[in-house]
Amino acid sequence: MKLALIRKKYSPFGGAERYLDTLVEHLLGLGHEVHIFANQWESETGISQPKTGRLFFHKVPMIKGLSVLKLLSFAINARRLLKKERFDVIHSFERTLYQDIYRAGDGCHKEWLIQRAKYEAPWKTFLVRVNPLHWVFLWIEKQIFKQNNTKIVIANSERGKEEIIRHYNFPPERIRVILNAVDSTRFHPDNRKKYRKAVRARLGIAEDESAMLFLGSGFERKGLKFAIEALSMMHDPKIKLIVAGRNYSRRYKRQARMLGVIDNVLFCGPTKESEKLYAAADVFVLPTVYDPFSNACLEAMASGVPVVTSKINGVSELIEDGITGVCLEDPSDVGALKDAIQRLLRQGNSETIKWAKRKYRLMDIENHVRETVECYEAMLSQYNENKNS
Repeated sequence: MKLALIRKKYSPFGGAERYLDTLVEHLLGLGHEVHIFANQWESETGISQPKTGRLFFHKVPMIKGLSVLKLLSFAINARRLLKKERFDVIHSFERTLYQDIYRAGDGCHKEWLIQRAKYEAPWKTFLVRVNPLHWVFLWIEKQIFKQNNTKIVIANSERGKEEIIRHYNFPPERIRVILNAVDSTRFHPDNRKKYRKAVRARLGIAEDESAMLFLGSGFERKGLKFAIEALSMMHDPKIKLIVAGRNYSRRYKRQARMLGVIDNVLFCGPTKESEKLYAAADVFVLPTVYDPFSNACLEAMASGVPVVTSKINGVSELIEDGITGVCLEDPSDVGALKDAIQRLLRQGNSETIKWAKRKYRLMDIENHVRETVECYEAMLSQYNENKNS
């Protein structure tokens, strides 16, 4: 098939970006022709340098400066470029205006605004409501979920599917739930033997100390302030919190200093070697305010690391209490967060390792790619039936 994939910006640091990189690599391996429409693409695997003659990059112009202009200009220019050429399937991973299949990997913006309002000051909620950026987000999202504009929507959790139906009344039969996936050879419990000792030594974590890991871009949405507060409530100098991700850390360093745990919070910045950080960790902590499906949580579980996250995270649908982790009703309930972390630290990760080795096929990217390609084929089959009828 001749496939067009749309992603505004790619860098190999976030879980969603790593996923897309791996998907493209597998689609090429299956013999498909892949066209990437993006403003910027930096591939971790190097596939942005075409070697097969079946990978093409189309740079989508985007107005620099204000976020609202970037969002709108990318959506408009992507539609303009896509209409110049014929594709079997146009698969968008962004909120855009022209696609056959939309993967709602970022969930519903409308739902995100509802959830964030529960945890922020009223003045901040007011500023969000009058911000034109959010008006444009909601307008584009509404266009996507009009029944004539998108043939199939891929949700990455049952919760995500429910949100789309509830907010936009999109036909349930045209929403496919395809869970996120990971490279189970890269994220594997055996990494503990390979990397744990060296990584912990580099970070200054002693053998008799415990390590929590927080990894992700968007520290506010993913609840870093709750994780730091929970650490301060433990009053245990032998518990360290590793923080990795692409975000400004000054605010959180200030919080850690005020709470007296600055020496126990290790800020690492963005990383291309997240598998090594999972190997060094004893518990993965992500008390997110809203997350359609955290790839980082799935990577941690695949690596044999138990997870503490919130029920509003789509990955919670895979978490077995006490085996792969704990799900919190309220991410801001720092007392419950502290108790969950301490429970998992006492329990260890032997059950999570057993689960990862037993369930790796469920999480594996091969299974995910197969389901995605089946989605492409179903769409084309329906199109041909309608054309011939």
